[in-house]
Amino acid sequence: MQPQRHVRLFRNGRTQTLRIPHEFELDADEATIRRDGERLIVEPVKRRPDLASLLAGWEPLDEPFPDVDEGLLPLDDIRL
Repeated sequence: MQPQRHVRLFRNGRTQTLRIPHEFELDADEATIRRDGERLIVEPVKRRPDLASLLAGWEPLDEPFPDVDEGLLPLDDIRL
């Protein structure tokens, strides 16, 4: 059975607030919430990695870079 804990709901102006106990903390700065019948489902928003982290996780290619000029006509000499 999944762990559960009794918690209290609070009013903060016109918003109802729930304190999430430490053992249920989400590893995120943001979450989405939706209703499923009488249940509220809270899910963390996955953090998008920054470009440096994304590139660091990629394996290098063991293929030579293709010659993109191969088969093209030579450039014309243009004098300005």
